[in-house]
Amino acid sequence: MENKTITPWDAGTFFRRLVERNKLCREKGFRFVSISGLDGLEEAIATMQNNPNLVMVSENAAGATRLDNTPHVTKVRTIFIAMRHKHDDMAARKTCMDIIFELHRQFGSVLIRESTRIREHMQFLNPEITLQEVDKYLVPDTAVCMFELAVSTYIDLQYNPEEWTTNPIN
Repeated sequence: MENKTITPWDAGTFFRRLVERNKLCREKGFRFVSISGLDGLEEAIATMQNNPNLVMVSENAAGATRLDNTPHVTKVRTIFIAMRHKHDDMAARKTCMDIIFELHRQFGSVLIRESTRIREHMQFLNPEITLQEVDKYLVPDTAVCMFELAVSTYIDLQYNPEEWTTNPIN
């Protein structure tokens, strides 16, 4: 039986390119970092003395598989945008948040195009992409927002007896 696996969409590569090519990212000195969950976020935030502005993609994936008549697997990637600001300076924090919201908007304008492109490969980007602020007390002196991207991909769940030594049900 032929393996019908589709190469999954690579959020890390996609956002690395966005950061490299975006004028606002360049102007504000954003750097791309691939992280592994919240531990990776904490580690990346610790390096922000040298790199005060980061776009981070968590390579830890959450997901689900649907077993109904349209079998697919959904993988979720979390993207963080972080900017350092002066200690206890709410005006500077607001400026950072405005930049983060604008960057999220600009990323969204490209995600619309990317969604159409990956649909040609039977992959579907969830159309709702919310932006959520990370509590300022969790990451002091840093404005951080996060959003998640869920991408669904067709998965072949056709039963193949050649994959089993005996009938798995009996």
